[in-house]
Amino acid sequence: MENSNWEKIVHVKSSLEPKKNQYAMFVGRWQPLHLSHQALFQQALDDGKNLLICVRDGEVNDKNPFTANEVKKNIEDTYPFLIEYGIMQVMVIPDICSIEFGRGVGYDIIEHIPPTEIGEVSATKIREQLRKEGKL
Repeated sequence: MENSNWEKIVHVKSSLEPKKNQYAMFVGRWQPLHLSHQALFQQALDDGKNLLICVRDGEVNDKNPFTANEVKKNIEDTYPFLIEYGIMQVMVIPDICSIEFGRGVGYDIIEHIPPTEIGEVSATKIREQLRKEGKL
């Protein structure tokens, strides 16, 4: 997927310079990991950042058919080389209700807004297709 049309909005700018070996953190359900998620990750990779992918450990249901550990394994299976070389880490975190911060947090808070063709990718539609195919 084309990555050049993404808009970036920096909501909080760090007062510190980035350091080598820091990570851009992404928190989500990734149910399932799809091309739009991968295009989002690619934005940070294209900026030379390492990635920390946090998988929310919520209850399994129709919207979240996979366990957090299944999602983690799926991401690890998709990016074995990035993980092997320390460019990506994947971890399960407790289910969260918000991400909060104080002043002078020491990192940027960036919103990535995808171009229309990527933003229209729907995990709901992907799950429906997987159910039709008997894969869920």
